[in-house]
Amino acid sequence: MNYWLIKSEPDTYSWDDFVKEGQSMWDGVRNHTSRLNMMAMKEGDLALFYHSNEGKEIVGLAKVSKEHYTDPTADDPRWVVVNFVPVEKFPKPVTLKQIKADKRFEDMALVRLSRLSVGPVKPVEFDFIMQLAHD
Repeated sequence: MNYWLIKSEPDTYSWDDFVKEGQSMWDGVRNHTSRLNMMAMKEGDLALFYHSNEGKEIVGLAKVSKEHYTDPTADDPRWVVVNFVPVEKFPKPVTLKQIKADKRFEDMALVRLSRLSVGPVKPVEFDFIMQLAHD
């Protein structure tokens, strides 16, 4: 299993919107590295749901329910989407400030590649995030 982090601006598409829908087609990604990350996702992989711009915190856990396919919102068939379902809203959001202050996360893609909208998460980073969210 692989772990990922997906970002969304909460005023555009929040965790609560995601839960209301019960699933989401993660569309509109137009970054080449993010596209490659989405193409590497496998059904059952877990993704940390991060509120970007406003909040700047990991608020929940999602699961890949359908692997990549052509993004129906794109003019170019090379862009892809992945479907997710919500798994859990975290009891305690994990803020970017917490992550940046913790040496365990200094190599995390969220810190090093802050503009990346879909990025990998190492298993040890995932475990640390889960601990922080449930402490």
